[in-house]
Amino acid sequence: MEQEIQLNEHNKQEYPPMHTVEHLLNSQMVKYFHCERSFSAHIEKKKSKCDYHFKTTPSAEDIATVEQAVNDIIQQNINVEEIFYPIDQVPAGINLTRLPEPGIKTVRVIRIGDYDQCACIGLHVTNTAEIGTFRIISFDFNDGVLRIRFKLGK
Repeated sequence: MEQEIQLNEHNKQEYPPMHTVEHLLNSQMVKYFHCERSFSAHIEKKKSKCDYHFKTTPSAEDIATVEQAVNDIIQQNINVEEIFYPIDQVPAGINLTRLPEPGIKTVRVIRIGDYDQCACIGLHVTNTAEIGTFRIISFDFNDGVLRIRFKLGK
């Protein structure tokens, strides 16, 4: 008999489309700017924000390119997979530094096609078609931090 996997308690209830698009935004920021994933995020239904360590402010054209890349991925109607790995079999490149406690035996990884995979305990859609249109509503750069604010539309 297979044992049911128990996840750690999660401290908030995200809006699945917004939380999923955060994964896509992070993947495109890493790909386009060669930066790290966001070090801080506030994900809400109406609008959200992600903060990145950056050296200089990107151009409006660069931000528009990232926005378009995220929307291009959404429009591909990609399944969002939930995969459980024993801690010693997590694929290379998946950051485990944010695990909530030592001694975890199983890690849940969310994979969105070839575009993103990361350890995560949040709620997600099952297909990118459920997300809607991604829009970056503003961005600013202060003291080495790039903040991107975004929302979803139909």
